Amino acid sequence: MKRGGKITVTNAPTPTERRRFAPRPADFSGFVRAQNARLVDGTGRPLLLRGVGLGNWMLPEGYMWRFGPGAESPRQIESLVTQLIGEDAADAFWEEFRDSFITESDIREIAASGFDHVRLPINARVIQDEDGAPIEAGYAMIDRLIDWCRGHRLWVLLDLHGAPGGQTGTNIDDSPHGIPELFMSDRYRLLTIQLWEELAKRYAGETVVLGYDLLNEPLPNEWQYRYAGELAALYQDLTAAIRMHDPDHLIMYEGSHWGTNWDMFTEVWDDNSCLQFHKYWSAPDAGSIAAFLEARDRLGLPIYMGEGGENTLEWIYTAFRMYETYEIGWNFWPWKKLATVTSPVSVVPPAGWGKVVAAIDDVDAISRPEAQRVFDDLLAAIRIENCESRADVVAALLAEGPAVLPSWGFGYRGAGESYGTAVSPTVPGIRDGDHVAINWRQPGDNPTNPFEQSDGRPYHPAEELVVELDTDDWLEFEVATRVDPATTRVLDRSGKDAPVRIHTSERGLRVVATTRTAISRVIPGGAGW
Repeated sequence: MKRGGKITVTNAPTPTERRRFAPRPADFSGFVRAQNARLVDGTGRPLLLRGVGLGNWMLPEGYMWRFGPGAESPRQIESLVTQLIGEDAADAFWEEFRDSFITESDIREIAASGFDHVRLPINARVIQDEDGAPIEAGYAMIDRLIDWCRGHRLWVLLDLHGAPGGQTGTNIDDSPHGIPELFMSDRYRLLTIQLWEELAKRYAGETVVLGYDLLNEPLPNEWQYRYAGELAALYQDLTAAIRMHDPDHLIMYEGSHWGTNWDMFTEVWDDNSCLQFHKYWSAPDAGSIAAFLEARDRLGLPIYMGEGGENTLEWIYTAFRMYETYEIGWNFWPWKKLATVTSPVSVVPPAGWGKVVAAIDDVDAISRPEAQRVFDDLLAAIRIENCESRADVVAALLAEGPAVLPSWGFGYRGAGESYGTAVSPTVPGIRDGDHVAINWRQPGDNPTNPFEQSDGRPYHPAEELVVELDTDDWLEFEVATRVDPATTRVLDRSGKDAPVRIHTSERGLRVVATTRTAISRVIPGGAGW
């Protein structure tokens, strides 16, 4: 993902500008809509979205199965399953997979965890045949999800993750040939317009549907320049097609290059629209989202962080506090995958799964009977009641009892609000707009970007950051759960207790240095932690 440069952000919210957001759960009395560069619910109350993405359900992605090259795209994964267990058994497997990977129990748990919406990644091949006709079995999945979410008070954002022909040119969109043929073929373009017309006709009037996310991460890398004009034109044509049938639902436009390039957004195409960015593996600082904040102010449209995650608990806690400080709703990616510490739910791989992975390169690595047994066991393992809960991920996301607060995860409200420091900044490119001294825990062999832990592994010592504080310097950390200063620990760069005082504050806790020190992390204490 693109990393932000040294951009000074001047529109950070002040205490008087902070608004109260309506509490979850979702309200279905009207449509979510854009109003004065923010989102509001059907009653007109300000809305700060907090949700999770249902990746891998309608569009499988190889990394969520612990697969590598050769089984990364949906077509490749389907081919592997067919090779290993045969066509008829593979058809039966996928039918049961779609009945088991996301069930009402998942939706119940998502709502109980404190989220207010889900983002549904849709593969065009699941709901539309090659001639453009609807596939009712695919629409039944969407309808079933909407009914579950109605009962558990969650909105559903419909996301076209794999458009006809493919919109990315990578393995995440189910493209037939690994290139963005949506922008090369009039046929695929017409099929995509027909698909969104069908969705709009079916779900016009359905207030459980939050809105329409037109294309996931279109045109990354070199494609972002080659087809920039075609993407903007397609967005406008899709908007016109949707509005012929549905005047009410929010429309979302994602930037190109993994959602980070917003150069095309120079005018407002629809008054009831929202701009979406994604953010992975980059510094969680205001400079990295400055272009998105500028577009919100310039165009008067709400903005939304539609995908982010796949990182450490420290990064998750910090990045998602940043979004909320700047009044940006968000969606965490993804809810569930195999053998993970970075998602709220982890599927336990069945015995023999390693042989399935090995079969990507050597189909003889596993016999057909054993492969059938492994895939049968997987269908049981993916049901949420048989999965492992990663409650620490949810705690970090919502700041409700997070296990650890990194020193560089202090608040984003500026000097006098989130920090009071006298030491000058040090490491460039990390929270440059804040006058706080962030430095390496140990010098030497430090990475250019210390935020690339896509598997959630612990930081290596050379990757760790500390904040240097002088006597009476202070930092505030924002949490939703009350902290007990007596049982909270603040560690210095050597892992020992730092010389600090700890106070509770309206937004969480404040750490005050009693002498010059460098702190690495805060381990909060108290009931519920």
